[in-house]
Amino acid sequence: MNETSTASSSANRLVAVPEISIVVPVYNESQNLPFLFERLAAVADRMNRAVEIIFTDDGSKDNSLALLKGFVEQRPDLVRVIEFDRNYGQHMAVMAGFETARGEIIVTLDADLQNPPEEIPKLIAEMDAGHDVVGSYRRDRQDSILRTLPSRIVNIVREQITGIKMRDQGCMLRAYRRGIVRLIVESGETSTFIPALAQFYAERPCEVEVEHAARHAGTSNYNLYKLIRLNFDLMTGFSLVPLQLFTMVGMAVSGASLLLVLYLALRRLFIGPEAEGIFTLFAILFFLLGVVITGLGIVGEYVGRIYQQVRQRARFRIRTIHEKP
Repeated sequence: MNETSTASSSANRLVAVPEISIVVPVYNESQNLPFLFERLAAVADRMNRAVEIIFTDDGSKDNSLALLKGFVEQRPDLVRVIEFDRNYGQHMAVMAGFETARGEIIVTLDADLQNPPEEIPKLIAEMDAGHDVVGSYRRDRQDSILRTLPSRIVNIVREQITGIKMRDQGCMLRAYRRGIVRLIVESGETSTFIPALAQFYAERPCEVEVEHAARHAGTSNYNLYKLIRLNFDLMTGFSLVPLQLFTMVGMAVSGASLLLVLYLALRRLFIGPEAEGIFTLFAILFFLLGVVITGLGIVGEYVGRIYQQVRQRARFRIRTIHEKP
């Protein structure tokens, strides 16, 4: 391709309304960003469709934002950068990208290169076939058993509790039709799990198998607490089953406690007061206290979600959007 045709192609990009928006949340990924951008830009150019890449800097403390601004300078026809004023979390970074995206198809991708950008055309092909949500599941997942085993267990529990079927809920490489994204944004939920919410709204969802690689550099931004927090949001955001299960457990424990009281009363009448067994009673008491505390925690999760929703604070605040007009 000569210089004239290259300039013409770039000019067409600048005036074209994007057909595909690729949303990438970024938090302290400076070691991965140069490699990600190179590969992602190559994929976008090969698709021969109007594409925009939206990076959301989620309050990074390294030089990720400076790198992202450099990408805007290099490819003003392709890149836009949303800058948060602080860290709000991965899902809020994606939501900001959703609100800013202009494409009819919106793709989400992590910045750690564990999901190769080269897999994006697989998802686009399924969208072109008429699906409104395209999920993905990882082939030969390159994570330790400490990550894969709990993930499998959570997948099973989540499907049983919520009825939402996703083969691999932790895979961020997904594609959504604009109508689905609009419903997600308009839901206004402060704590939400985007893939599950998309599956809830979808009419024709599907899943494709994608490659998975070890993290290119750095460490995961998801620690154990964040993973537990995410799954609490998932369970309480889509089902009342945890409350209902606790109610049934409470009824069963109350029934068993009543039988124990009757037994001890009859024993006192016919045999006499009990001298031994005090530690057994303590064990039962501690068990009942544990059940009560667990129940309070479950109720607190739902009350906390209601509190976050009704106070109507902004979910995130965008400091600025870096782009070239």
